[in-house]
Amino acid sequence: MFGKKEPPKFEHYIRSGQKLLRCGYTTGTCAALGAAGAARLLFTGKAPETVGLRTPKGIVVEVAPIYCEKIDTGAVCAIRKDGGDDIDVTDGLPVIANVTLLPNEHGVVKIDGGKGVGRVTKPGLDQPVGAAAINHVPREMITEALLKEAKTFEYKGGFSVLVSIEGGEEAAKKTFNPHIGVIGGLSVLGTSGIVEPMSQQAIVDTMQLEIHQAALKNGARRLILTPGNYGLDYLRETNLTLLDIPIIKCSNFIGDALDAAATEHFEEVLLVGHIGKLVKVAGGIMNTHSRMADCRTELFCTYAALAGAKKEVCEALMQAATTDACLDILDQNGLREPVMHGLINAVQLHLERRAAGAFQVGAVLFSNQTGPLGQTETAEKLLQKWKES
Repeated sequence: MFGKKEPPKFEHYIRSGQKLLRCGYTTGTCAALGAAGAARLLFTGKAPETVGLRTPKGIVVEVAPIYCEKIDTGAVCAIRKDGGDDIDVTDGLPVIANVTLLPNEHGVVKIDGGKGVGRVTKPGLDQPVGAAAINHVPREMITEALLKEAKTFEYKGGFSVLVSIEGGEEAAKKTFNPHIGVIGGLSVLGTSGIVEPMSQQAIVDTMQLEIHQAALKNGARRLILTPGNYGLDYLRETNLTLLDIPIIKCSNFIGDALDAAATEHFEEVLLVGHIGKLVKVAGGIMNTHSRMADCRTELFCTYAALAGAKKEVCEALMQAATTDACLDILDQNGLREPVMHGLINAVQLHLERRAAGAFQVGAVLFSNQTGPLGQTETAEKLLQKWKES
């Protein structure tokens, strides 16, 4: 009660349905704020109570540093990462900027990563191999923040900045970083400077990056997409992992994955997935998250009705809890083959519409309970071609 008063949180909100969700700010914003705070201490001899900047999104962030102090080589300033209502592994971690003045290097800002910031080991990322995983927008923000401080205090020299993240090395093990080729720590990220809660953009960005990296090393221009771990297990069980074709997990973002494959000029794409996900594609749904749409039973019911199912069968399908339960109902009524035929043709139709002629695309559907359920005609041709080559 009588201790040090906790500084106010960043207050910027967006509406999601009937809720107001608090935004946060990125690790890139933290690094730029820390750099500005350290520079101000060097110029004034006094640690700032707060430090602020205008993010690329146009929103001003002003926060109190965790600490800001002089060291032998310059000054360090730590800013606590605040994810708002979008909590991730970086939330609450101190992002520390260690700033050294370079009096004889006018306008120069040298930026590198220290402990807790990863290093790039694979091509295709925002930064070249060997560089600290501090993306270009955070680098621009750090540079702008420091040059603004220099102008304010009429300093004509340059700066050297070492960005580190306390706890970053351990936190990075819970991220995609080791998979995409960022080793030893977290990435310093952010394009807008602001974290919008419930945003799925980070997942999409990672997937698009993996597809880009696959394109760089895949001369045959072939790609396999699967929504998740069930698909990966199926690919292993059917030896499709032995084809030496890149396999990318696309989560629920099937449409975004197909768009990325077109952007990267792939020529042949195979989508392999559990019926629970891919049946939605038969309805033209390209984001298969249940929040977006869930018409699984409706699609089974529709194609069962087209195959001559009685009303009570359609009612049972509509009440089924899972797609495997739908398959059981179809099996009991001798309808699996015609229904799956209709669904698979619809999946092919919607995949081709999304691909818009950019590449050949097919799909393989399976169930954990009953195994393979079928594949589109294009999928059959692609698999035969791949296995023969």
